[in-house]
Amino acid sequence: MPQAKTAEKSARSAVRKAERNKSIRSETKTRVTIAEKEIAAKKGKADGEVVAAISALDRAAKKKVIHRNTAARKKSRLMKKLHKAGKK
Repeated sequence: MPQAKTAEKSARSAVRKAERNKSIRSETKTRVTIAEKEIAAKKGKADGEVVAAISALDRAAKKKVIHRNTAARKKSRLMKKLHKAGKK
């Protein structure tokens, strides 16, 4: 249990932030998963799904839900998969 009033407020704040971040992180993961499945299925709308996933990653990084380097790494890997699938 927090002893000081500021520690109590900080704990309440952390719960609110965790709840908000959870939905953003979940949405981002969903978008990335959908994009990867579209790439694997070699469907025509994979480009659109990749764009949506990249936007979600950028939004999450902007809100500091995920680290910007993590977002960059995931975007890079997505694009790599997309280009590799396009060459086949």
